[in-house]
Amino acid sequence: MTRYTHALRLIAAGALVSTLAACVVNQPAPRPAPPPPGPNPHEVAVDRLHQVDGRIDNLGHRIDMRVNQGYYPPPQGNALHHRLDTIRGEAHDMAAQHGGGISPDEQRVLNQELDTAARAIGE
Repeated sequence: MTRYTHALRLIAAGALVSTLAACVVNQPAPRPAPPPPGPNPHEVAVDRLHQVDGRIDNLGHRIDMRVNQGYYPPPQGNALHHRLDTIRGEAHDMAAQHGGGISPDEQRVLNQELDTAARAIGE
């Protein structure tokens, strides 16, 4: 009987091993995790426009402070405000062509214009 019991145990062990092997072999390969979603390009373009608008607003406040402090007369302040209004108009014209935002190259050009205006204001 011990031979018979031993044989049954070997058969049962073999069946268990082959079942486990089948489970391991039939498992599908794990899929790599999808990459995290990047920023929405449209939102980034709109943020660029908001950055330019914010810079224009800051320069406008600086003009007002300089006029109020007497650094230059109101007509000169008005001319500088007009310059900022022109740049803002350009920015919004660009944005209208791109669904409400601006490209990195457009932002760079606008920032160069604002750099020139900032020097005229006296940063």
